[in-house]
Amino acid sequence: MKDIEAIHEAVKVIKRGGLVAFPTETVYGLGADAFQPLAVARIFEVKRRPHFDPLIVHVARHEDVEKLVVNVPSEARTLANRFWPGPLTLVLQKKERVPDIVTAGLPTVAVRMPNHPLALDLIRESGSPIAAPSANLFGYLSPTTAQHVREQLGDEVDLVLDGGPCQIGVESTILSFLEEKPRLLRPGGLSLEEIKSVIGPVEVSVLRESRPVSPGMLPKHYAPRTPLVVDPQARGDSYRNKRVGLLSFRGLKGSSSFQHEEVL
Repeated sequence: MKDIEAIHEAVKVIKRGGLVAFPTETVYGLGADAFQPLAVARIFEVKRRPHFDPLIVHVARHEDVEKLVVNVPSEARTLANRFWPGPLTLVLQKKERVPDIVTAGLPTVAVRMPNHPLALDLIRESGSPIAAPSANLFGYLSPTTAQHVREQLGDEVDLVLDGGPCQIGVESTILSFLEEKPRLLRPGGLSLEEIKSVIGPVEVSVLRESRPVSPGMLPKHYAPRTPLVVDPQARGDSYRNKRVGLLSFRGLKGSSSFQHEEVL
């Protein structure tokens, strides 16, 4: 299916309250019309995501932010003008029309503009902002290819837009503008140094609250299922007859029994 045809099909799914997995520059998102609460509820069901964990709302144009938030502080607007479309999410005071299920009942909403042509076309043609967390089961690693989405979510997604591998491969950086100074809520695809070079000081102490104010703030998140062992004494025969890989700074001399080795 050509991109144009795929977008048309995806738009139909979004408008009728379905779910579309779509590519961004960071990771694949699992999207629904942000103004259709029942559609958004399906996101939580498919992902097995707790309802107290808010979603990011994606827009395709700067003016679309006005549909979602009460006001955009000058520093937030400066960052949006500089880094959107891109891997930066802004947490701002929401308008009442934004459904509570999108924001987990919080008075704030997280907004960003993704930097991928398929994502922007989907949002623009749908005529509505799209609420979308990463298109994976809750707590697992985020998908960076369409195949990753299919492996984790299978037939529970109505349509998967295949835009190839994601360029960045990690989630967006989240910045809150609810306090006197901007606060980093989640490190991500845009570096803190780049942000500070534009607006100056940013609070960097990530708050661990009982109720997260943005995605990605729970103690365990984006977690692989493979155990990690730190072993300064690891030798070539340390893990013989076991399915183990090795990450090291210098590598091991001689042959080893590790199935795969990467020198950092």
